[in-house]
Amino acid sequence: MRLAEGAYAILGDLPAKATTLVEVPVGAGDSLGTRIHRLSSVLSIAEAVGRELRSDDSPALVVGGDCGVEYAAVRHALTPRTAVVWFDAHPDLHSPRSSESGAFSGMVLRALIGDATDEMPSLEPGPVAEPLDPSRVVLAGTRTFDDAEDLYVESRRVRSVSSLDLAPDDVVAAVADSGATEVYIHIDLDVLDPGSLDGLLAPQPFGIEPAVLISTIAALKARFTLVGAGLCSFAPVDAAHASDDMGTILRIVGALSR
Repeated sequence: MRLAEGAYAILGDLPAKATTLVEVPVGAGDSLGTRIHRLSSVLSIAEAVGRELRSDDSPALVVGGDCGVEYAAVRHALTPRTAVVWFDAHPDLHSPRSSESGAFSGMVLRALIGDATDEMPSLEPGPVAEPLDPSRVVLAGTRTFDDAEDLYVESRRVRSVSSLDLAPDDVVAAVADSGATEVYIHIDLDVLDPGSLDGLLAPQPFGIEPAVLISTIAALKARFTLVGAGLCSFAPVDAAHASDDMGTILRIVGALSR
């Protein structure tokens, strides 16, 4: 419910004529015999988001909710020239077998890469047949890895820029090294240091500052074509706390939009 309230708080400050609300199923959803909790809702939302994005070819900003909404959004934007910059405290690279929580939000990047196909369901296919190549993924500000994710990052040589010394030029260089000319930017707000934003569902210490995030977005847009973006995981405890955080969030939205 905190994630829903956070998404609605952001919605209230977005331009109504340029914003579409994708309804989320009211029920909790069913695992459909898999290890992924609420999978039926994941599938329903992926279908709805994908359908909405296909109605307009312009680059879109998708606001969640949790990172699960990014599956259809990234798939929609991907071309062979696209890198995905994953600003997130967590890499979201679990498979259903390695995940202890069963939450798809912790598996979404792994699903986009297309590994663990025997464990992953067939989600909204999107406009491209090829999955995301791990060589075109850049983890930025990621600092909380489970053992299985750590091993996966090492084995697939996924690029990563630490939150401890993150600089815009380092993230730009990592994307350039992938050979990409386009970029999709995913932002889970827990990439930020908890001291700079109150409304975090799973705050992790030693995050980046909003100014660094905004500068990095600007640097990426100056070098690469932005083909889409996602903003997720705003979880204020109440309306007053949401209001306190909105200035920071709107600066991030502005950096992605202008």
